Amino acid sequence: MSYEHILTEIDDRFIGHITLNRPEQLNTFNTQLAADLYQALTNLDADPGVRVILLKGAGKAFCAGIDVNELAGKTAMAYRAWIEHMERPLVTISQLKKPVIAQLQGVAAANGMGLVAAADLAIAASNAKMGLTAINVGLNCVGPVIPVARIVGRKKALELLLGGDLIKAPEAQALGLVNRVVPKEELEKAALDWAASLAQKSPIAIQIAKKAFYASEDMDYLKQFELMNEAFARLCTTHDAHEGVQAFFERRPPKWEER
Repeated sequence: MSYEHILTEIDDRFIGHITLNRPEQLNTFNTQLAADLYQALTNLDADPGVRVILLKGAGKAFCAGIDVNELAGKTAMAYRAWIEHMERPLVTISQLKKPVIAQLQGVAAANGMGLVAAADLAIAASNAKMGLTAINVGLNCVGPVIPVARIVGRKKALELLLGGDLIKAPEAQALGLVNRVVPKEELEKAALDWAASLAQKSPIAIQIAKKAFYASEDMDYLKQFELMNEAFARLCTTHDAHEGVQAFFERRPPKWEER
């Protein structure tokens, strides 16, 4: 399927690639890019040839937020529908079966930072920066701050939301917003290697783990254990669970069932 502002590819290592492709506009979200990204995420999630999704931006930036050229002349109801459309990819990532890795180069600002925070995993170039910058133009990032706050906590989230400052990759890693930081020239290979490593794991084990993690996130402590144990019991009945243990004993690579 072709898209106006998104490039997609599926390689031979079960990695589905998504590239935000408005480099001259720093990959800012407009209505079409938001629609394209949502469709690309859901299409790759449904493709049996994909086990991991790698998300990046074309050019010098990951994503500089939302295109303010679309702001003018809407009613309050229209603004509500418009911002929900822009944030739909952020919400969707947690609902996908397959893990999404954000590959961050340059800047991830406003909705771009929200996209990195919403991704299941993230890797950044050492010179990358991110921030909830909309406050600097009289707006705010109350949507993107939701996944950010779940990672960094209330006080740091409010500092980012109200201050609008960009933070550097090492601080983002210390806060848990990105998992790994690598030199800029190593980013592409490191991201691919990480995605390929995840793609070698059992697809059903990965998918059950991700779904159970998000489903349990807002439960109380004991109910989390109940849900996770149920998820583990279901996994134990699958082909991959039996195959993985058998392969371990036989000292051979497992042959996972396609999902």
